Amino acid sequence: MKKSERLLAQKRHIGIGTFKATDKARDLITSVLDTGWISYGVQSKRFEVEFSHLHDCSYGILSNSGTSSLHVALQAMKELHNWPDGMEVIVPASTFVATINVVLHNNLKPVFVDIEPDTYGLDPNEVEQAITDRTVAVIPVHLYGQPCQMNRIKKALGPWDIKIIEDSCETMFATHFGQVVGSLGDIACFSLYNAHILTAGVGGIATTNNPAYAMKMRSLVNHGLDIEELNTDENFSPRPSIGRSFRFTHAGHSFRITELEACLALAQLEDRRHILNGRQRNAKHLSAGLNLINATEDAGFILPKIAEGNTHSWMMYPIVLGETKGSVIDKATIVQHLNDHGIETRDMMPIVSQPIYQDMLDPLDYPVAKYVDENGFYIGCHQDLEPDDIEYVLEIFRQFFYD
Repeated sequence: MKKSERLLAQKRHIGIGTFKATDKARDLITSVLDTGWISYGVQSKRFEVEFSHLHDCSYGILSNSGTSSLHVALQAMKELHNWPDGMEVIVPASTFVATINVVLHNNLKPVFVDIEPDTYGLDPNEVEQAITDRTVAVIPVHLYGQPCQMNRIKKALGPWDIKIIEDSCETMFATHFGQVVGSLGDIACFSLYNAHILTAGVGGIATTNNPAYAMKMRSLVNHGLDIEELNTDENFSPRPSIGRSFRFTHAGHSFRITELEACLALAQLEDRRHILNGRQRNAKHLSAGLNLINATEDAGFILPKIAEGNTHSWMMYPIVLGETKGSVIDKATIVQHLNDHGIETRDMMPIVSQPIYQDMLDPLDYPVAKYVDENGFYIGCHQDLEPDDIEYVLEIFRQFFYD
């Protein structure tokens, strides 16, 4: 049996994300269950400290999702800096809806800008054009595992006092000219949701080097708890329940996480090198194989590029369909072909086509985001895919041109 026939002999499931419980995760969870204390505690504090330090930050504030982390990051800035309702926040026209929704929920105005055609991050040139005297913040989104062009974005902000919130929900541990994500702005927000680089089922964490932001965010994820009830020397963690006065001085939220998610995240944090190495190996394998298909079949696949100065953590593998032989492959057709063979696909962060934003933007004003929306999709490249799995994916792509 030929190798291609062997690969196709049994349909596989190639998912976007993965989770495998390790002995370390089981041991940590058992230790927590034995204590009888599963709300925020020792393991949560430990994860906050270790994760934030790995991202060159002094403070880490856990919440129940990356979206919640973004929400309290923006709310903390708004309240501390006394921003009036309606002030403007620059956001990319290609991202997950959470980036936009947290701006709306904080009664601020999202100002959309286009993305770069090769790395899909916020276009620094567009950022500069979008700044007005009402701009208070910008949210660069580090999509697919790669940092935005942060040095250029900061330069574009010029003398303006515009705050930066990194939406790094899809990117951990990656660097931009030697500086790690999480430390490239004023606050950064990460996700621990399913299919992300570290997976705890739910959860998010915000990192910062600004103690005022950290203290405020901790209060906000705990219903607006009085800052006097926070331990300033322990990452602003809440004081023990015994003796705590439950005073609330802000309109906060119930955005807390449990020790169980923290245990899962901690176990994966210890395994981060294996996770990153596996993702980078699989992305390299996919690129080599798809480049060969481009050469032999004139497929026109636009493959992901790593920008100068960047490293990449490869949360997923994005593919955009480019013109070939005077036309572009129909996205619906190739995506259906992949799905029929067990290869999960997702659209590349559509914003310009979302019904909820139709009154806020005209897709024609964001040609790159529009093209990516219409012609882009991504597939998985996570660490639990073996080389044989990647070969299966490549063989299914090849098969598309012969069916």
